[in-house]
Amino acid sequence: MPEPASPAPLTQALHTVARIGPFFAVRTDPPGPAGPRAEGYVPLAEVYAAGPPAVDRLEAAPPALRHRYTTVARRLGTDELRVAASLSFQGLAGRLWSLAVGCAALTGQVPNLEPRRLWWHPEHSAPRELWLPDATRDPVGPVDPAPAPDLAERVRAAVIDQHLAPLHRVAAAASGLSGALLWGNAGSALAGALGVLRGWLHAPPKPGDGSTTEDREAATARARTLARDLFATEPLRSTGHWSPGPRPTFRRSTCCLYYRVPGGGLCGDCVLPRVPGR
Repeated sequence: MPEPASPAPLTQALHTVARIGPFFAVRTDPPGPAGPRAEGYVPLAEVYAAGPPAVDRLEAAPPALRHRYTTVARRLGTDELRVAASLSFQGLAGRLWSLAVGCAALTGQVPNLEPRRLWWHPEHSAPRELWLPDATRDPVGPVDPAPAPDLAERVRAAVIDQHLAPLHRVAAAASGLSGALLWGNAGSALAGALGVLRGWLHAPPKPGDGSTTEDREAATARARTLARDLFATEPLRSTGHWSPGPRPTFRRSTCCLYYRVPGGGLCGDCVLPRVPGR
């Protein structure tokens, strides 16, 4: 009886990254005969395709994005779609950063997150929100022995160039949110992903983790290099600043509007000193 085929290297890498937490996870199982669309998923390339100009901003947004905004607004109990649009952007940015940065830090490689092949469900949350149904066809090269100088550029191309820049254009047009606020959400999402990654790398390994002390030290060095290089240039350089110290914290230069959600408050990295009007 033949041995079962082993998972492709990319699938193995993504399964390793998923141990960090649900935001770092992505579906990699093959789709059924009807494909991912039968389960309500759409390729992110469709989410970034703006429609023709419309009197109503929201009507110009792709259907999946409108669906996401109304779903988030309903769940948060708010009728302000711009608040839902802001938090939706930050949530998707966090998922994309987590996948790319987590894989880059742990393996020294960046997964192929091309928008035509990465599928998104406007109603799901992590970890089943994103799906790479053909991940088993992708190879991942050998682990870089040290933080590669161009690792941040590869992450930037995978996340900002392919995803956040087109999503920024569509979200700003559909919601009326300022570009600075949306990029601030992207910076905050990256800082959050790096914080979770840092905490996981410094925690005692769990049984069956498979990572050695040397592995974690190398991943920590790569994560530190990524944080420095990604925030060194625009559009992230203006999104906030890092406090110095062994456990640096990020303070953003904008507000994501979460305080406008019923029962909401200020996020830990918010630029505002207190909730407006209180």
